[in-house]
Amino acid sequence: MSALRYGSWIEGIIMNTKLNHVQDWLALAQQANWSITEMARLCKVSVRTMERHFVKTLGILPKAWLTEQRQKLARELLLDSSSIKETAACLGYKYPTNFTRRHRGCWKVCPSGQMPSP
Repeated sequence: MSALRYGSWIEGIIMNTKLNHVQDWLALAQQANWSITEMARLCKVSVRTMERHFVKTLGILPKAWLTEQRQKLARELLLDSSSIKETAACLGYKYPTNFTRRHRGCWKVCPSGQMPSP
């Protein structure tokens, strides 16, 4: 039994080492089209291992981190005069209405309220 525990411990160390080498989480998230499952696959770890790593290093689950980063980027794009439709497409939303709903839930304001006046 102790050998299994030791083996699991070593495996956990190896997997965490893989995640410690990620230099740019935001770029990885964009490459993975904002999918935790795809991010884990690209890092060659399980989703659960990625969740443990995020909680340990950032104190937040990867899904919450992804949502936060995606919405910060959305604000920047909208302030740089991107349309709602362009912003939604850039951030991987299938429909602009899904983006609008998520943005309103995060910022308590419709994305059109974030856009600069002409």
